[in-house]
Amino acid sequence: MSTVNEETDGDRRPGAELVPVDHRVGELVAVLASEETDPKRRARLLGRLSAALADSARRARATSVAGGRWLTGLFAEEIAPRIPIRDRETLIRHHRGLQGEDLADALERVAANTTTAVGAAGGTLAAVQFAAPPLLLTAPAQLVAETVVVAAVEVKLIGELHEVYGTPARGSTLQRTSGYLASWARRRGIDPVRGAESLTTTLGAAARTALRNRLMRLFGRHLTTLGPYLTGAVAGGTLNRSGTRALARAVRADLRASTAPGVAAAAGTSAPRRRTAPRGDGS
Repeated sequence: MSTVNEETDGDRRPGAELVPVDHRVGELVAVLASEETDPKRRARLLGRLSAALADSARRARATSVAGGRWLTGLFAEEIAPRIPIRDRETLIRHHRGLQGEDLADALERVAANTTTAVGAAGGTLAAVQFAAPPLLLTAPAQLVAETVVVAAVEVKLIGELHEVYGTPARGSTLQRTSGYLASWARRRGIDPVRGAESLTTTLGAAARTALRNRLMRLFGRHLTTLGPYLTGAVAGGTLNRSGTRALARAVRADLRASTAPGVAAAAGTSAPRRRTAPRGDGS
């Protein structure tokens, strides 16, 4: 894991006037998405992430920020490539030999616990306001921080569920990242029949729009948690847990349905033991 620096990266690549490059954001989110982060450190890092996001937003064009393009670009280009997705063998070792549905249950539980903790920590932070136009920027920066961390935890979960069910995305690291981002945006598993040729190193216009819409819905859900100190923390944690579990169950049902029998046997998966919840928005 790379060290999180306090200094702003000065990179000004083409298009950076829309999405200022800030590697601090990606590094901070990667640490926060880790299940090993303790509560005190999580709250401290969320505060630093809020400040970094506020700084990035101030340097972006107002129309890009207000419409969600800034958030989408930052997530796709600086955050998603740094999300640590473990392969199946590593997951089995980490979870002491669990495989198949038991391992998928464990991943779902850990991810739900992590997003719950993020919601609780974010609810207790002091508001750091953006100095910018309405829509995305009228809320405290902490809510944007919560949004990208929860999204990162869920993208990580989706990638690892694909590993568990024997259908990991193929291709380069960027292709796999794009595939898991599209999977999260659509709340669907990657189609194993289409394979690596369906994945590109960059998100197309339709996939990027779906990602922006999904991020904005998730951000909107966090807006509903604004309230007195502990009230917001409890609401944020509860909504995050239910949203992450709904997403996991929808994707798991999709992966079960699309996994070839031979692959399922090799991955140690078995028939579902219970009915899964119907796919809803869940944001």
